[in-house]
Amino acid sequence: MDYVKMTCLKCGQGNRAPKDKMNDAPKCANCGQGLMSDKALDVTPQLLDKAKGLDDTLLVVDFWAPWCGPCRAMAPEFNKAAQALKGKARLVKLNTEKYQAVSQKLGIRGIPTMIGFRDGKEVFRQSGAMPAQQIEKLIRTHVK
Repeated sequence: MDYVKMTCLKCGQGNRAPKDKMNDAPKCANCGQGLMSDKALDVTPQLLDKAKGLDDTLLVVDFWAPWCGPCRAMAPEFNKAAQALKGKARLVKLNTEKYQAVSQKLGIRGIPTMIGFRDGKEVFRQSGAMPAQQIEKLIRTHVK
């Protein structure tokens, strides 16, 4: 049986879930949190680093800030895309106002910026607000 490695976005525990059960709401073995959310969850830099390094699943991060108008406009669209892509990719958000060092480390020049990670590597980067359909289309081109 093929397994997918994923970090729990609540407790940080590494998990393995059967690949053919990704649409059946796999849960964290440690805390019981669902591993494939239909919402874009907020993450800390520590959780992001762990998930980037461990996850086989495409992890798409929306780097945003509360003062950014385009970021606020894109937030509901990003959530719609998370709902449509549940079981295929995990969408998360990181507040660059709160965690400024992450933006510097990743060389983020403008927000909102989406970066997709798989197996510890950046697989795509896209800046600017986008509607849900466009976000979905972009992400689907990188889903295995």
